[in-house]
Amino acid sequence: MMMADSGPAYNGNSKANDTFEQDLKDILNDGQDLTDVHNTVQSGSPNKIMTSSYPGTSTATSNIPLSSQGGRQNNGGEFIPKTVHAAQTKLETIKHWSMNTFKCTKQLISEKFGKGSKTVDLELENQIETLRDMQRKYANILRLARTLTNHFYQVVQTQRALGEAFAEQSQRNPELQEEFSYNCETQRNLVKNGEVLLGAMNFFTSSVNTLCNKTMEDTLLTIKNYEAARLEYDAYRNDVETLQLGPRESTPAQKIQEAQKKFEEHKEKFEKLRGDVAIKLKFLDENRVKVMHKQLLLFHNATSAYFSGNATALESTLKQFNIKLKSANTDGPSWLEQ
Repeated sequence: MMMADSGPAYNGNSKANDTFEQDLKDILNDGQDLTDVHNTVQSGSPNKIMTSSYPGTSTATSNIPLSSQGGRQNNGGEFIPKTVHAAQTKLETIKHWSMNTFKCTKQLISEKFGKGSKTVDLELENQIETLRDMQRKYANILRLARTLTNHFYQVVQTQRALGEAFAEQSQRNPELQEEFSYNCETQRNLVKNGEVLLGAMNFFTSSVNTLCNKTMEDTLLTIKNYEAARLEYDAYRNDVETLQLGPRESTPAQKIQEAQKKFEEHKEKFEKLRGDVAIKLKFLDENRVKVMHKQLLLFHNATSAYFSGNATALESTLKQFNIKLKSANTDGPSWLEQ
């Protein structure tokens, strides 16, 4: 049984493919023609290009406007269309990235198995490890301080509710009005002083959070970039050493020079980042001591004044550190609810 020929099947991309092939042919044809000609602008007609050919070739005038001919000329004076130049640039970028990734991965694996040499700055590495350990411990202090603040906030809210209950009962129980009033006033004073202590606690946790999760984290980001640069530096250093130790007959001098040039570039980047890390570690340590000295003094004075019942000392502590409490009538959630 024979089937009838139903004609060519419809392809939704046939028009796009034809357009792409035609554009590709035009690019190739333009490139082939323009490599053998000199472009001069025809006098009196700035929007046209006069192509003067070599002897034995024909002369043609292009009506394509100059502004629409995107592209560039290479070192040999050949005109390269813009699309081809963009593709070449992208390919070069991908090639460089692939080669760099391969070298770094190879270096990392060799270090893991103890086969590759690694550049180590013992003093700087100890400082980096100390910083990471310090960040973990400060993060634990921050977690505990937040937990204490949240629990104490619940205590203050309970005292507030209890004071309101005492006030209500003092109106409903004339025979116990005086006793209920005393307890109501006591709870209100506790709430007032508790809110002051909460202000100090909130200021303490906010400052420790900034130090731990912003200031330290910024330094650790620079350290991360430094460690990546160190890996690249060792990868290209080992590459140069391998080429220099290899047989001279099979290794072109140009290849060694190119490898040496790339090694010098990564060496400069590595040394710059190493200096940046050393400076940031120094400034971070100075800033940490200054911030924590202030915050620990605040936390101690405020806590001691509250639990000793010294409301005056508690108020003066907040004034000393320029801490302002939000009014209870302020619209929106207060800092206690954040």
